[in-house]
Amino acid sequence: MSEVVYRRMNVADVDQVTALERATFAIPWSRDSFMREMTENVVARYLVAERDGRIIGYAGAWVILDECHITNVAVAEAERGQGIGRQLTARLLQYVSNLGAAYATLEVRLSNLRAQHLYASLGFVTLGKRKRYYEDNQEDALLMVCERMPEAEADFQEAETDAALRQGTAPGE
Repeated sequence: MSEVVYRRMNVADVDQVTALERATFAIPWSRDSFMREMTENVVARYLVAERDGRIIGYAGAWVILDECHITNVAVAEAERGQGIGRQLTARLLQYVSNLGAAYATLEVRLSNLRAQHLYASLGFVTLGKRKRYYEDNQEDALLMVCERMPEAEADFQEAETDAALRQGTAPGE
């Protein structure tokens, strides 16, 4: 089995990510939604896990000032149980910490114990419940938060962030 490469998601990945989204979630985001995330949403940041040119996982977040909200994490069913979701989430937390996020939030289905354990292993704690959060079956979601973010890497650079700082605005403003 070849190595998994983790990298920033780009427009060329949208079709594969959309297919993975459809295979994973009861109410998937549309291709247009992912395209807007890549081209219009200045606060969106996504990573993908790739093996042999095929996207096998992705994770995304919105970073607004010092807050990060994780929007999606998915791993192809055949690739689960290999630590890819954990790596994607850990790398995403590092990435958003580098962008200035002091904490991260997310929602997870009450029935998704595997994801809850993953998030807890990365420092997330349950903050509360969102009643009937999921439209497909009215399932509750747990609201989880991570305040133990990785330390920002001093040598981190990103073109979008650097340009915003040169213009005197925060990324996403």
